[in-house]
Amino acid sequence: MTEGEVRCLSLGDLERLVALERQQPRHWSAGQLQAALQDRDCCVLGIAVEEALVGHAVVARLPFEAELQAMLVAPTMRRRGLAAVLLEAVVEQCRRWGGERLLLEVRAGNVAAIALYRRAGFSEDGRRRGYYPPLNEAADAAREDAILMSRRL
Repeated sequence: MTEGEVRCLSLGDLERLVALERQQPRHWSAGQLQAALQDRDCCVLGIAVEEALVGHAVVARLPFEAELQAMLVAPTMRRRGLAAVLLEAVVEQCRRWGGERLLLEVRAGNVAAIALYRRAGFSEDGRRRGYYPPLNEAADAAREDAILMSRRL
């Protein structure tokens, strides 16, 4: 496993956060990331390896619960245990907020993420059929289900 340092990000991290987010096909805009960084009911956690921002998670505080709204590890840094470290930091943040449950949704085809969430104690609560647009722009590409998952804190 590659060691990573996790911390809450601030507006000063916006440029690096935007660059990281753009490494995935469907990414949050700079405006969306800035809004998350400025929202008192959100926490944007980042994980750095050797000073480079290589992953982030956006978690929102809700009444009695929290929602993991986004999580990303740079493609070149995957399969090193960084997502598990980041997810544990998300869980700890939710506990500090006093949340009872952590919610998330994930693309049904994201097998690695689903396995990570299951290892971390999440269970499937339901599905939203055809929720996500296709990742590629092919005319015949089908919409993808969202799997709804949660775990008690």
